[in-house]
Amino acid sequence: MRQYVSHLTRGVAIYGAGDAAVQALSFLLLPIYVKFGYLDASDYGAIGPIIAIEMLAKIVSRWGLDGALMRYYHDRPAGGPLELLTSTIVWFTLTANLAVFGAAISIAVFFGHAFFQDPGDGLGLTAMLVNTFLISLTYVPLHIMRLRDHAVMFSAIGLGRSAGTVAARLVLVIGLGWGVAGWFIADVVVTLLTWPILWTWMRPLLQRRFSREELRLALAFGLPRIPHGLALQGLDAGNKLLLSAHLPQAQVGVYQNGFTVGTAIRFFTSAFETAWAPFYYSVARKPDAAVTYGKVTTYGVAVLALLVAVTCAAARDVVLVMLTPEYLGAVPVIPLVATGMAMQGIYLLTSIGLNLTSQTRYYPIATTAALIVGLGAGAVLMPRFGMTGAALAFLLSTMTQAGVAFRFARRAYPIAYEPARLARVLVAAALSGVTAAWIWPALAPIAGLFLRPVIAASVFAAVLVVTGFFRRSERAFFAELQGRLSGRANRV
Repeated sequence: MRQYVSHLTRGVAIYGAGDAAVQALSFLLLPIYVKFGYLDASDYGAIGPIIAIEMLAKIVSRWGLDGALMRYYHDRPAGGPLELLTSTIVWFTLTANLAVFGAAISIAVFFGHAFFQDPGDGLGLTAMLVNTFLISLTYVPLHIMRLRDHAVMFSAIGLGRSAGTVAARLVLVIGLGWGVAGWFIADVVVTLLTWPILWTWMRPLLQRRFSREELRLALAFGLPRIPHGLALQGLDAGNKLLLSAHLPQAQVGVYQNGFTVGTAIRFFTSAFETAWAPFYYSVARKPDAAVTYGKVTTYGVAVLALLVAVTCAAARDVVLVMLTPEYLGAVPVIPLVATGMAMQGIYLLTSIGLNLTSQTRYYPIATTAALIVGLGAGAVLMPRFGMTGAALAFLLSTMTQAGVAFRFARRAYPIAYEPARLARVLVAAALSGVTAAWIWPALAPIAGLFLRPVIAASVFAAVLVVTGFFRRSERAFFAELQGRLSGRANRV
């Protein structure tokens, strides 16, 4: 078990190092954009819906075939070589997207200005669609890197792309003052610079061949992921678009930045998701796979719960330090969004049985149920509670998604979960978050930003120890690790 966990942890660390560094940098740039007036609340009110549309467009652009490539990389039921599968996927996707995005870009060019207050916002929408088309096949070389355990190369490309995007936005948004348009044009510039590197990885996988059988298998696995993905992104996009009908664009911008703070958990979940799929596919044939998945789920939920507790404890301090008092209305949003993001992480952990058994047809059921709950709750809650109602609707939708998917996945592939240990984790998170938020309420924001996470983490660990969460083998591992660190310190 230690070998499995070490392998997964190594993958998360490598994938996450670059991603977390750039996300942290982007997060720290938020106060520069806001406090110095390069982007105001109205601008963020436009950026939010465009990003929401972008998430939906990305789902369509891949046709679910990114998941099919991952699923059938090791298992080749069609019998052909890997190059035949990748060539079939590439030629189909390229042909389909030329038609779909050609039409979408034409519509955006002629009608984009009608949906936004500023013409630059419409240009930003067009740039987003162009970029989505350009990146629609980048998953092919990137998935190959993950599946062949080239984690360092994958992370380096991700780091370079993300750092380049940050730099380009600094030039276009801050340097040239292009506002919302510059935000999305930066993506196009970086994608064009990245493609030559990715092409060196994809070119050996391409042939002038096409297989209907390979496409049939790939689409059978992948197409159910389109309504699933659209509904999944609709959990976020739908609420933001619905909120726009009830609040001025500036207030939507306040919600957008509160939502951004609440999604800081993505520093972990994005890295984990990247490493998780190759890991669970590789473990699937092991005799102890079900037990391994259960233990990894316990550790994953523990990390998610701690991150939620820390985020909730420091929510007000983050807003006051990174934004302006204008954004204090977003403070109640942050804990709800953070918990919703944790539920998405739990969904990643507990729905894998559907992928392992190729029963992806159940994914759209889970996400459609979540979308109905989210939009229905939003329609009821937003008129009365505004931003807080939108965040609560988001949380209810992610809880529905995780619950329904768990039910189907559990039936398809039973996993040996650890309910008693998971209960201890949830108790520890609740106590640590409340304690850190309410102790020393008069702390200055900067002091609170550093002290409250430390308090939350300390209380969390203490509750786990007192309630007997850690097994003897885990205590022995921590003692061994402490001994190694002490030995290194003494040698230094």
